[in-house]
Amino acid sequence: MTKYWCLIALGLVAGQPIAAADPVPQKAEMAGYLLVPHARVDKSFNAGFSMYVAAWPLLKNYPGSQFQSGLFGTWMFAQHDTPRPKGQYSDIEGGLGWWRDTRFATETPKFIMGGVALEFSEWANGPGAGKGRDWKKPNGKYAIAQLSPWVLWPPDGLNLKQGTSGELFGYGYLPLPLVGAKKTTAGKDVPTGDQSWTLFLNSGNFKGPVSFFLPYFWTKPTVEKPELAGMFLDARPSDPNKAVQMETQHIPAYIAQDAKGVSYARVAPTQFPASAGGDAPLIHRITAYKRNALWDGVKAWFDGGPEVSGTIDPQASVVQTFESKGGATWRIYPPSKERDSRASVAWSSFATPTALDATTYGYKWTDAVAKAGSIATLPEYFRLEKDAKDKERWVVVSAKDVPAETGLAKVEFPRVRYPKQQPYVTPDEADSSWKKPGPAAGPFEAKLGDGSTVTYSWYRFADQPALLNADLTPAERETLQKRVEMLHKHWTKEKEYLPPPTVGKLADLDPAVLVTPPKGLEIGYVPIVTRQGFN
Repeated sequence: MTKYWCLIALGLVAGQPIAAADPVPQKAEMAGYLLVPHARVDKSFNAGFSMYVAAWPLLKNYPGSQFQSGLFGTWMFAQHDTPRPKGQYSDIEGGLGWWRDTRFATETPKFIMGGVALEFSEWANGPGAGKGRDWKKPNGKYAIAQLSPWVLWPPDGLNLKQGTSGELFGYGYLPLPLVGAKKTTAGKDVPTGDQSWTLFLNSGNFKGPVSFFLPYFWTKPTVEKPELAGMFLDARPSDPNKAVQMETQHIPAYIAQDAKGVSYARVAPTQFPASAGGDAPLIHRITAYKRNALWDGVKAWFDGGPEVSGTIDPQASVVQTFESKGGATWRIYPPSKERDSRASVAWSSFATPTALDATTYGYKWTDAVAKAGSIATLPEYFRLEKDAKDKERWVVVSAKDVPAETGLAKVEFPRVRYPKQQPYVTPDEADSSWKKPGPAAGPFEAKLGDGSTVTYSWYRFADQPALLNADLTPAERETLQKRVEMLHKHWTKEKEYLPPPTVGKLADLDPAVLVTPPKGLEIGYVPIVTRQGFN
């Protein structure tokens, strides 16, 4: 290297400083949990739950497949008399959000069921949707049966109406005695319980049960581990005292330093619901149920007793209350940075957890949060400082306080779409459970609000692929068919099922997922999606 170039490398030529190249902001991310403490209830309320959670576009622009975040949700585990055994993770989680394997994402969240079999050996997100995309390895894709004759379930997630912005989405899981208990599982002397955990929705344009986890999903791992029989949700009640949190794994951000070595960060515009008349509700009416809220009456009905309306008895429930408490573990960091050195965001400097009433939770925002209509946009710029305990944290600063040489003013967070996404396609072999015995009507198509098109057919309920892969005999499937025909006849879509909210407005499902059975197939038939893609 010549002397001249050495001087340039050192930043000096003829005694004069050479302007350093503009710094390149480093890609980073914001991630963590928002924690929502709430009152514990008696363990006898162990037959499921329901809740209302706000649905909204967390990011102003959908940034691409690296984005992953849930909105507020919960984890429902089996109830045990002792602390939950280690090495037996299994639950129902899911909820509203965006995931890295979401193929047809927009700013509007989707809903998944999120059942987890033993230690994530399989998971199930909805009818035809599970772990991975390879049908040679189903891994939960046959774990959920379609129950409603009025709702399509796309494998990419259940769509909400585009533009949803702060409305409340009501959902919950209660057990129904649909599938009878079995003394053997997959031919082995391992029992399977009789609880079919059923998803109930309460939205602006649909109310009622939609789908349910087949008991075999929970017990399938016990065929090889019979010592775990009876430990999962097929047989055990639910723990009513569930965590309620918002789990965020990746929000795009950038980090850069100024000439003094001070670190600054800019985060993609991140949004929460706002309300002109006050603070917007984020979580409402977390409710736990006793067995007589629904199960007892339905069991008697199936055994020849009086008809049950499907309305869940509020007298057999308890609503968990809130105080103005909560926490946040959101941090900003380069993806490669060690976890223990990730600096936290000074969340409490702009957001205060607030019980809007005894059963409704939200935040009060400071002036650092910009409000426009139904949206509050969190601060975008932060500076890394040390607090009184010499611990680093990211504090809010205004755009004008960020030195220009960081380059953060120029970074962009554009909207990203993938028009060439591969479609979801179900098995097409003539001897597969999708073709034998096969559908009763179809195929039909529906264009969804996310831009994708779903192809679906109508199957006799007991002949849907999930039930043909559920370790059920033909006789057991026919018993189930008769029970579902009773539900289809009497549990119609205009009825109320979950206790309604007392605040806010209900979110709508994407109108395109609402369907009407063909003439003659109104009772005992269900729509099953066989393909989803950009046409």
